[in-house]
Amino acid sequence: MAKMEVKTSLLDDMIGVGDMVLLEPLNEDSFINNLKKRFDHNEVYTYIGSVVISINPYRSLPIYTPEKVEEYRNRNFYELSPHIFALSDEAYRSLRDQDKDQCILITGESGAGKTEASKLVMSYVAAVCGKGAEVNQVKEQLLQSNPVLEAFGNAKTVRNDNSSRFGKYMDIEFDFKGDPLGGVISNYLLEKSRVVKQPRGERNFHIFYQILSGASEEFLCKLKLERDFSRYNYLGLDSAKVNGVDDAANFRTVRNAMQIVGFMDHETQSVFEVVAAVLKLGNIEFKPESRVNGLDESKIKDKNELKEICELTGIDQSVLERAFSFRTVEAKQEKVSTTLNVAQAYYARDALAKNLYSRLFSWLVTRINESIKAQTKVRKKVMGVLDIYGFEIFEDNSFEQFIINYCNEKLQQIFIELTLKEEQEEYIREGIEWTHIDYFNNAIICDLIENNQTGILAMLDEECLRPGTVTDDTFLEKLNQVCATHQHFESRMSKCSRFLNDTSLPHSCFRIQHYAGKVMYQVEGFVDKNNDLLYRDLSQAMWKASHSLIKALFPEGNPAKINLKRPPTAGSQFKASVATLMKNLQTKNPNYIRCIKPNDKKAAHIFNDALVCHQIRYLGLLENVRVRRAGYAFRQAYEPCLERYKMLCKQTWPHWRGPARAGVEVLFNELEIPEEEFSFGRSKIFIRNPRTLFKLEDLRKQRLEDLATLIEKIYRGWKCRTRFLLMKKSQIVIASWYRRYAQQNKYQKIKSSAIIVQSYIRGWKARKLLRELKHRKRCNEAATIIAAYWHGTQARRELKRLKEEARRKHAVAVIWAYWLGLKVRREYRKFFRANAGRKIYEFTLQRLMQKYFLEMKNKMPSLSPIDRNWPARPYLFLDSTHKELKRIFHLWRCKKYRDQFTDQQKLIYEEKLEASELFKDKKALYPASVGQPFQGAYLEISKNPKYKKLKDAVDEKIIIAEVVNKINRANGKATSRIFLLTKNNVLLADQKSGNIKSEVPLGDVTKVSMSSQNDGFFAVHLKEGSEAAGKGDFLLSSDHLIEMATKLYRTTLSQTKQKLNIEISDEFLVQFRQDKVCVKFIQGSQKNGNIPTCKRKNNRLLEVAVP
Repeated sequence: MAKMEVKTSLLDDMIGVGDMVLLEPLNEDSFINNLKKRFDHNEVYTYIGSVVISINPYRSLPIYTPEKVEEYRNRNFYELSPHIFALSDEAYRSLRDQDKDQCILITGESGAGKTEASKLVMSYVAAVCGKGAEVNQVKEQLLQSNPVLEAFGNAKTVRNDNSSRFGKYMDIEFDFKGDPLGGVISNYLLEKSRVVKQPRGERNFHIFYQILSGASEEFLCKLKLERDFSRYNYLGLDSAKVNGVDDAANFRTVRNAMQIVGFMDHETQSVFEVVAAVLKLGNIEFKPESRVNGLDESKIKDKNELKEICELTGIDQSVLERAFSFRTVEAKQEKVSTTLNVAQAYYARDALAKNLYSRLFSWLVTRINESIKAQTKVRKKVMGVLDIYGFEIFEDNSFEQFIINYCNEKLQQIFIELTLKEEQEEYIREGIEWTHIDYFNNAIICDLIENNQTGILAMLDEECLRPGTVTDDTFLEKLNQVCATHQHFESRMSKCSRFLNDTSLPHSCFRIQHYAGKVMYQVEGFVDKNNDLLYRDLSQAMWKASHSLIKALFPEGNPAKINLKRPPTAGSQFKASVATLMKNLQTKNPNYIRCIKPNDKKAAHIFNDALVCHQIRYLGLLENVRVRRAGYAFRQAYEPCLERYKMLCKQTWPHWRGPARAGVEVLFNELEIPEEEFSFGRSKIFIRNPRTLFKLEDLRKQRLEDLATLIEKIYRGWKCRTRFLLMKKSQIVIASWYRRYAQQNKYQKIKSSAIIVQSYIRGWKARKLLRELKHRKRCNEAATIIAAYWHGTQARRELKRLKEEARRKHAVAVIWAYWLGLKVRREYRKFFRANAGRKIYEFTLQRLMQKYFLEMKNKMPSLSPIDRNWPARPYLFLDSTHKELKRIFHLWRCKKYRDQFTDQQKLIYEEKLEASELFKDKKALYPASVGQPFQGAYLEISKNPKYKKLKDAVDEKIIIAEVVNKINRANGKATSRIFLLTKNNVLLADQKSGNIKSEVPLGDVTKVSMSSQNDGFFAVHLKEGSEAAGKGDFLLSSDHLIEMATKLYRTTLSQTKQKLNIEISDEFLVQFRQDKVCVKFIQGSQKNGNIPTCKRKNNRLLEVAVP
């Protein structure tokens, strides 16, 4: 905000109503319309008194900058526009200055922005508190604990890409100066069932995907993991990748955060080893096996996964294998061992995976607490931040939703109690009479759930501990007996149900009337999830691990500490945790942030009225407003009230000299406001009806306009007087400057006249002197010319003499040279005959070589590399030279020919070379393909409107597009299909409609089989267990078999870095669904000419006749 736009109240430039307490009229429609109006203007925060409503904008807004932090720092709560920073600053200053412990309760449903709100609160507190090396280290550790807990406790859901699947309460501890000393984190109810199963469209916890995406190959090898998500049964593949989420970068962030928080390297390694073990547990599969006594037992199908898990965890393989196959029950001094069938074995495997991950998460929280806890024992101030799941109403609600909604009932109860308590304390503090406020007390619902005798949780625990056959149906029957008359409980068999004949309420369900609305719970799974049973054999196997972390996670597996007492149920543990949390919250001053999700599409600028209305109801926001304004809707301290409205009274404007309260009394009496509309407290003015406040605002607005007019009039008079004085001063200055200018002009004229007279006199003197100098110069020039002529005559005479002397010396030298030449020739004749033969031979040889090279220049063959012509050898002694020249010339013209190739031509020749290596002398069809260019796109999909739908569906570059025949295993007949090969997939589409029938990732293609004969049949084999292999392998026929196989081989090698197996055999097996069929090629005459035909011989044989 610019310095000239300073706001002194949230009423300034208000969009809608900034505080819902002032909303008129107050109903559900006006409440929603006010939120929508503010949301459309990027105002995502609104107050209900001291409660902040936060709407998730699903985009970044420039309202969290360091400048905004400074703007809200040490400012009154109602002084600026509603903001989460205002609440954070109010809580921090109350803790620091008033020595009051604070808690900030953040609630809302998944996707409403609770996690981001908690981060903003912590970041604000970190920004405004003290500085220093130790303080900064504590702040950094507190902030960096978030990425670690998010990686292990958050997951992508259909409502939120970063949904917290656990409740978190953090106590941040401060010293007397307000500097952070440390913190303590408590976690509630991790959704561990997500480890083994995720709803459609959702992911497992982030850490699994982050390890596989961001870890190095070396690190993955140590953890015995592969980067492919499809290799692990516990990872849902339909949402493995999330738009806008970089799992690899997040993994690096998590490792860095763990280091900052204080994890040692070996601890980090141990944590990731446990995560890898959980991931690999999902790949263990069982098969049934009958014993001699007739009982069914289970055996592990493939023990490689079990072996790798044991290597990771340091467990004896035989011990863990037995724990998955047998269960030992101990009673006093007796032990009974029973076998587990396949279903029980899978239950044991999943129970181990859930417990292992849940205990690892609890250990992480404990380990973080050890690092961030306060090191000093001085008295501390505490600020708690509660980020916990909101009220949940799904189509299928189970045990998890039941206890989550129970927790929200308790939070709603404490919210109403603390809000009313805060109101009552303020009225008493200000000396205002307190009137009783009627509100809905949800204690009856809490009692229905948590009563020790007849509560639903107590009956669930009693049913779990009861001997005999215990099922979810028996639990529901017990509920119908005990809770039948409760006004907030309904089922098909309960007495108070109004839906006895309504089939929409199934027999296996019950309904509870929560404060937020009715919720129907599926009773299936209540007993098992409440038991949360892990077989003792598995606990003991885990305790026997040499892995120190895993051993520490299962202390009950120690035979020396064996305890036959049944462990507490999940429901009773959660009930105790909630009770502890409520007790903790009641000792602190509460601050509330209510988070609202504007739409289910996770999109910006969309406000769904029905969805927001649903959240307003279950958050009880309207009831909160009614409680807040049941007495007085608005209250304000006397000083800011007088400062804001003093211009409405002549006695208080512009300055009031007395106490602020007396000024406010004079002001309200002057305005004739009815006495029943306001009351005077000790330090605040209380206004009953919002209309009175808005009336004051209207009067203030009108008065400000009048004052603006007065200020404008005074300003204009001042401006005119100032302008007159300035013009008067300017006239004096101009006159003085003009007189100076006139005198300067007169002086310049006199000066120029004197200069002209001087110049004429000086010119006359200069001309006289010039004439004298010219005469003197002519005399000097005449003497010089006479001397020059005399010197020239003397020089020519001397030159003639020197030339004559030189001619004589030259004649003597010539005669002497001729004499020496004669003597040399006489001596040379003696040796000529001895050396003449060799010299002549060398000269002749040199001339022959010159002639050879000149002739070669004119007889050179063409530059075509396939031209084998070469000039004949003229002389025998040049044989080796002739051959070497031929070789060098051939290499040179081959290089020149290659340099002419484009990149596309080089690729074609590389593919032809690859085809030669794969099929030459192996496939009879290969010679016919050598002369055919590889085109790839035989179908112009982009130009043909018939295939527009297919073009839109394929967003990758198409390497080959061809019509092939897909062979039907039932009768051997062929069906036309479009075969598409892209960088990552093989696709088969319908030729007529263009609809994609099959899509196979290249990583799932394991082999291509074909015969050695002159046919176009080939089989594409798929990886067993992959999603694409559900219908079996593909048997196809194509006119461009060599090209398709070559391109498929090269593309697979490029993408997977593994060579595709090309099997050439006249007999091979093809997998069709669950059966394997043999395809056999034979020679035979054809009725259709030279076209191969395929016939079904029996259930296991397809015979292809090749001409």
